[in-house]
Amino acid sequence: MTTDTTTPAAGPTPGTPLLHASGVTMRFGGLTAVRSVDLTVNTGEIVGLIGPNGAGKTTFFNCLTGLYVPTEGTVSYQGKVLPPKPHLVTQAGIARTFQNIRLFANMTVLENVLVGRHTRTKEGLFSALLRGPGFKRAEAASRDRAMELLAFIGLEAKAEHLARNLPYGDQRKLEIARALASDPGLLLLDEPTAGMNPQETRTTEELVFAIRDMGIAVLVIEHDMRFIFNLCDRVSVLVQGEKLVEGTSEVVQRDDRVIAAYLGEPFEGAPGDEELAEVEAAETATGSTTSTIGTEGER
Repeated sequence: MTTDTTTPAAGPTPGTPLLHASGVTMRFGGLTAVRSVDLTVNTGEIVGLIGPNGAGKTTFFNCLTGLYVPTEGTVSYQGKVLPPKPHLVTQAGIARTFQNIRLFANMTVLENVLVGRHTRTKEGLFSALLRGPGFKRAEAASRDRAMELLAFIGLEAKAEHLARNLPYGDQRKLEIARALASDPGLLLLDEPTAGMNPQETRTTEELVFAIRDMGIAVLVIEHDMRFIFNLCDRVSVLVQGEKLVEGTSEVVQRDDRVIAAYLGEPFEGAPGDEELAEVEAAETATGSTTSTIGTEGER
């Protein structure tokens, strides 16, 4: 992986609030999957979001990115409340990946990255139909940017390969490159190392650090605790849809409540198994993205 082919993104002063979720609650009928969660991501930060199965992490991500409209609460980016539409959230400056890879399998690696440029392309339908000088300049600029990103993640030589023919680890990197193509100020990664071997995980860790060095803040869900604690400036823990604790890796690792949650020990106010099953069934019915920790699914 190379890291010197992309100009650092311009943005707010490092350390200033970038994303702020306030009191985010998500209910499916009468069941609550996420309850009054607050979270802030500052510029220049890598923030982790962890929790055991059924904690509501992906549901919360979906609320941040417009896939779900929160039942209560607000999500703001750079001080402005985000519209509940995924494409408008992307235009605002937030990009994401999914735990289940969502590439266009029959398109080339380059074409997949070019898809991510559509929110930054100003040419309209008539310009595309006429293919005038302005359209050709925009097309060339998009291609140049896409090739820069492929060089950044180490896939420049595979630009014309079909996405479906890439090894698993390269497909993961390609999805990140496609997200970066929208020039985000904040990147949300949902289980970026799921299914990876230790070498691929280490490569992903280096890639995330390089993205942060470009000036892009990162919020990441991950089940690999070693990865999270090595990577993140702060870690927030969700348990049964509520934020249990937030702090540095050292603080979170020593918290008895976090240890109890991961060991499956009950804590005060925890819902029973029947209620958890109802929440998961409701989320499945709405078509939420599935992510896995170990061998079980989390919605």
